Amino acid sequence: MALQLSWCASLCTPSFPAAGYEALRQRVAASTPFNHLGWLRAAEAALQPGQQLQVLLGHLDGRLCLCLPLVRERQPLGPLNVPVVRHLGHPLSDRIALLLDLPVSHASAVLKAIRGRLPHALLQLSEVPDGDSDWLQQWAAASSTFERRLTCRVPVHRISQADRQEVSGDPRYKLRRARKRIAACGAQVRRIMPTRADIEHWLDAVSAVEAASWKGDDEVGIFSGPLRRQWMYQAFTALAAEGLVCLVLLELDGRCISYRLGLLERGRVYDYNLAFVPEQRDLGSGRVLLEEWIHWGLDDGWSWVDASRVSLENSSHQLHERQTGQLEQWRLSCYSWRLDGIALGLALRAWRWLKRRRKPDTPSPPAQERADAIAGHSQR
Repeated sequence: MALQLSWCASLCTPSFPAAGYEALRQRVAASTPFNHLGWLRAAEAALQPGQQLQVLLGHLDGRLCLCLPLVRERQPLGPLNVPVVRHLGHPLSDRIALLLDLPVSHASAVLKAIRGRLPHALLQLSEVPDGDSDWLQQWAAASSTFERRLTCRVPVHRISQADRQEVSGDPRYKLRRARKRIAACGAQVRRIMPTRADIEHWLDAVSAVEAASWKGDDEVGIFSGPLRRQWMYQAFTALAAEGLVCLVLLELDGRCISYRLGLLERGRVYDYNLAFVPEQRDLGSGRVLLEEWIHWGLDDGWSWVDASRVSLENSSHQLHERQTGQLEQWRLSCYSWRLDGIALGLALRAWRWLKRRRKPDTPSPPAQERADAIAGHSQR
């Protein structure tokens, strides 16, 4: 049976196949809570003027096998103001799997449909865990230029019975000192599984801590600004209703002074957000709360603690001290064959050529770390 492609303008309409979407999400092993319909509906509600959402649906043999919620907007890139298409959820979704459960033979038809409905210079997919799939190789071949850039290596920790023993090395002494400071001031560590009934109370508590922290001062927190705050409150309310939100916090005299906010699914807790009040910065609470994730996982049978997203260079995430593995996430850029897409692709390749010419003695990074800029069919 042929693939049937269709479009809808919203994830919230009664006609959207919510049950089919959830079945598809469960079939895609790489899907995360950031693919959850509640999270994406909250992202849709936070769209700004000028951002156009279109959802591409694909049915095969009567079953939903593809769902790509895509947002088109005009963006200044150098001297140009060009149309760019991204997956709904950018930039607050830490990891997005492409919900595709189709043979790769359909890749060209899907890309053609996207270009027809959402004309663009650049299709950019950020924080994708599988940056070298057969689907993306097909899209690379159909692009005037394709760039595959590593955005982060996420540290992950496999929870095991060995975690019941005290950690060794320098982290042991840092943990001991932090615990002593916390005990001396009388603060208490708590584990919280918010529900729909009380999630707003806990979000109020943690957003107040973030606002008092450097993230609030610099307006880079997940609760910074009315649109982000709306998105987070709506998304976490939807996820809490399904038992997917967890929180470890440090309380002093009944007031939250430090926290780690996570999303839990399939035995993996995604360490999404943390903050602490400035006057308690010397407690070292972050490391203690990360240890609490691991102990909670031992008690409840979780398998992984996942840093969710980190900086590619000089990451200071404390899970690096405990990691047993890592996951790579990629930013994939498909430049179209429109004049603006070709111009942007040529500018990208010219910039990379100049960069290499300016630093002729700089060793090349390992092949898997380089961005693979491919000039469509002509260089494949």
